Amino acid sequence: MKLVFATHNQNKLEEVQKLIPSSIQLYSLDDIGCTDEIAETGDTLLSNAWIKADFIYNQYKMDCFADDTGLEVTALGGAPGVFSARYAGSPSNAVRNVQKLLHNLKGQPHRGGQFRTVIALHLKGKQHTFEGIVKGKILDQPTGSGGFGYDPIFQPHGFDNSFAQMPMDTKNKISHRGIAIQKLVDFLKTQAAMF
Repeated sequence: MKLVFATHNQNKLEEVQKLIPSSIQLYSLDDIGCTDEIAETGDTLLSNAWIKADFIYNQYKMDCFADDTGLEVTALGGAPGVFSARYAGSPSNAVRNVQKLLHNLKGQPHRGGQFRTVIALHLKGKQHTFEGIVKGKILDQPTGSGGFGYDPIFQPHGFDNSFAQMPMDTKNKISHRGIAIQKLVDFLKTQAAMF
């Protein structure tokens, strides 16, 4: 089965490749020759995921999925949420995003929040959605050198380390993206005739 993951982000692609069964040939946007930056103009994670998935499906006529992820901090009313990637402005810059978030939480004792990933899938002419959530807290300062984005300041509940301190295999099992992708994979496995 051939499936396009609508992303140019190599970090995301590597994470997902480790989770997808070998029976699925996973392609990135670069692999199919798509150099477009698909504008994420939606006001929710789900609408952004569908914008990307619809673009690839309509332009390339290939089964595909797209995701959108947001860090939702309770004390900030759910921000940065759908604006997580460009929280500190465009172009996207992870270090500046983290700095802005920590600045906005300065002195705030309540640091709970969650990562949420939504996946939109076009498969054989039908549409499906999947969601993954992991709850945790925002650390006072970046910790660890792995991962990407907000990983150095997010500590999931039940763990003593930030996402950036965890081996990728551990993170994949518990992360928002890992949970959403596992739901996607479980669904694809039920589509036995397509494998």
